Amino acid sequence: MNRFDWPALMQAGLYGLKLTPEQFWRLTPAELRLMLGQGGALAPLNRAGLDALLAAYPDQYLGQKDGECDGGE
Repeated sequence: MNRFDWPALMQAGLYGLKLTPEQFWRLTPAELRLMLGQGGALAPLNRAGLDALLAAYPDQYLGQKDGECDGGE
């Protein structure tokens, strides 16, 4: 079972991040980890990721030409 090192976390939050006690205790563990730079960072979007998004969410419907509305107007 993993235990939190509360003294170290409190020192990092109160002294390192200059949080008030109220701000520190309102944070979730995930928020505190992110503020301390531990995990949560994703790699920047690359061309393959952009192509996957474009395929999943195209700007046009199949057979629709540029400038045509989607029929809702």
